[in-house]
Amino acid sequence: MPSIPEIQHSAESVVTESIEQSPSTTPVYSSSAHLNPEDAKQEHPHKEIQPGPQTILEDESSQTGDPEKSGATTQSVPAKAPDAPPDGGLKAWMVVLGAFCGLFVSFGWINCIGVFLDYYKTHQLQDLPTSTVTWITSLEIFMMFFGGPIVGVFFDNFGPRWVLIAGTFFHVFGLMMVSISKEYYQFILAQGVCSPIGTSAIFHGCLTSVSTWFRRRRALALGVTTCGSSVGGVIFPIMVARLIPIVGFGWTMRICGFLSLGLLVIANLTVQSRLQHHRKPFRPLDFVRPLRELPFVLTTAGTFFVYWGLFLPFAFIPTQAERILGRLVPPYLADLFGRFNLMMLTSLFSVIIVLALWLPSRSNAPAIVFTSLYGFSSGAAVSLAPALVAQISDLREIGVRSGTYFCIVSFAALTGMPIAGALLPDPLHGSYLKLEIFCGVVMFGGVVFYILAKGRISGWGLMHKV
Repeated sequence: MPSIPEIQHSAESVVTESIEQSPSTTPVYSSSAHLNPEDAKQEHPHKEIQPGPQTILEDESSQTGDPEKSGATTQSVPAKAPDAPPDGGLKAWMVVLGAFCGLFVSFGWINCIGVFLDYYKTHQLQDLPTSTVTWITSLEIFMMFFGGPIVGVFFDNFGPRWVLIAGTFFHVFGLMMVSISKEYYQFILAQGVCSPIGTSAIFHGCLTSVSTWFRRRRALALGVTTCGSSVGGVIFPIMVARLIPIVGFGWTMRICGFLSLGLLVIANLTVQSRLQHHRKPFRPLDFVRPLRELPFVLTTAGTFFVYWGLFLPFAFIPTQAERILGRLVPPYLADLFGRFNLMMLTSLFSVIIVLALWLPSRSNAPAIVFTSLYGFSSGAAVSLAPALVAQISDLREIGVRSGTYFCIVSFAALTGMPIAGALLPDPLHGSYLKLEIFCGVVMFGGVVFYILAKGRISGWGLMHKV
């Protein structure tokens, strides 16, 4: 009979042989399917990470390293990949600061479209119908979003530096040209085309850069960034309204241009991308490829319908500082409870107050209440939209995919305002009923598409965080 030491030696030999014959000794973690693509690439460098719902969704529980929440084995969870987004730090928040300044002068400038609509209708373009004048302001929004694919290509190839420099030139030059414009076609070229080319480069370059520095706190970072547009949307209308009687329209526009230039200097010095950018061959099909993914299509459709009606109250009932709170608080909650969940709730809230407050309002009191509440809910819709497309995208393709997303959405911005002008020929004396119904119905359609997108991504459970 063999002795106890001999039995122990035999057992150790069997274990050693089984380990040597095993094809891989790498621990397997059940939560690895939910890793961010860049983290997953570090975990399994021999595997090609393809963008898709299984690899791009961010499971917060798997990132915490808690085996009970993530479903992982009792073995130790690997540390955060070296090239994963830092989700904070001086560099990351300096990028947010610069992007805040960039959104101040880009989307913030777009947010004061209502002021110009009113001014042009009573001054330079008073002889033109409302639907014609609204093409100036709708082109501003359209061009800013439509430039997304072009900006995306330059961003993915070269990073944000030259994108922001070009955006600074076109935006400031466009504002200076508006200051000397007299005819309708001049306003179209300067304010509807030239300046928005610049705001498009600034808007997409800033948002995409911020997305590369954050993952778990991305919605909050983008929310802080888009607060810049709310601050700009408050300051620019006040500046324009107060300065025109004092210095005239021309010098008012020049002062706005100089303010934009100063803030864009800060943006150019601080905004940078965390990714390494290399020149790639231009392939037009790269912009079409995301449309093969049903979650991307449904999310884009949801944003299209929401944005179709979202900007109409901005033009006809100016909203003020309430938008700031709406662009900061919901993104923070979105990181905790899910970005799609918060987008659905805030969009649905916008629909409800449009139909329940704006539609029946016949006096100042309900209009003021609606303005405050809508400023909050619409601010959330603006700040969460970039976070949605980032959540369902591979960060290495974020420029192109965001470009496709906002390019499609731009057509909603282009057509929404002229439709509103046709439904409301006389903003001062006409009935708002048709406009209000159109706004509420199309935004509700967006909520439906968001629900379908969430169901396709994570199932139909109400408590799923996505």
